[in-house]
Amino acid sequence: MLFSGSAIPLSSFCSLPEKPHTLPMKLSPAAIRSSSSSAPGSLNFDLRTYWTTLITEINQKLDEAIPVKHPAGIYEAMRYSVLAQGAKRAPPVMCVAACELFGGDRLAAFPTACALEMVHAASLIHDDLPCMDDDPVRRGKPSNHTVYGSGMAILAGDALFPLAFQHIVSHTPPDLVPRATILRLITEIARTVGSTGMAAGQYVDLEGGPFPLSFVQEKKFGAMGECSAVCGGLLGGATEDELQSLRRYGRAVGMLYQVVDDITEDKKKSYDGGAEKGMMEMAEELKDKAKKELQVFDNKYGGGDTLVPLYTFVDYAAHRHFLLPL
Repeated sequence: MLFSGSAIPLSSFCSLPEKPHTLPMKLSPAAIRSSSSSAPGSLNFDLRTYWTTLITEINQKLDEAIPVKHPAGIYEAMRYSVLAQGAKRAPPVMCVAACELFGGDRLAAFPTACALEMVHAASLIHDDLPCMDDDPVRRGKPSNHTVYGSGMAILAGDALFPLAFQHIVSHTPPDLVPRATILRLITEIARTVGSTGMAAGQYVDLEGGPFPLSFVQEKKFGAMGECSAVCGGLLGGATEDELQSLRRYGRAVGMLYQVVDDITEDKKKSYDGGAEKGMMEMAEELKDKAKKELQVFDNKYGGGDTLVPLYTFVDYAAHRHFLLPL
């Protein structure tokens, strides 16, 4: 469940690895340090055009991927969440950005990118259910079950998961992506949503038990970022070592986003400063981890425009103050 807020991230600058700083005792989430230097190659990179063009393409392909068929009710419920206004498309954008980092064609990445958004939407539908997190609102609008009822919401989520796999198999260009890669993509997504990934995080969220908070954050929130980055790397032809760097990067970004959310909520509830300080330190550590993994590609490929979008995910997860409403 990656970046499930209500606006599109947009930064006019990107993060660069930097020396750690000691955090002040009392900071707001926005005060987690920002990297004001531009990433290599970013001076001539039109980030606004990159984001808006890519998101427009993704929205169009998602609309085409889920036409209303018979019985119309379930398709309408599916489309309500997948095509929701305000969705940031973080999983598909991260997938495409990772693919292009290695010289891959975004046309090869679009089917998997759309599949990731379907899986993301399905996870949010189920997460909002009364028997789960019981959240009647998503992105400032009524949740799926609030509009269509719990039964239909469950069916919509259940239908989106297999549709994602079907979409990858039926729409990925065979001349651009080998069969073996398609199998790895499906395996990666299945692992992410299953009992070793997001389902495990939701289980602990429901039942509690002797699990550290980082376990829930990693499984429930980090898993989607991890999967998105790795799928893009697979499509772009990344090496196994590069895939591991992307895995750690995506996991850190997904967890960072949630930790900053937790800091915001805790401040609203006036929690003690000690707990806030610990979460601030965790956020700083996750931000450093994500940038460290991208530095591997800086060193290997000499930086460049293809790294800029991946750096913006780190900034947005930490700061939230670069937003492009649709």
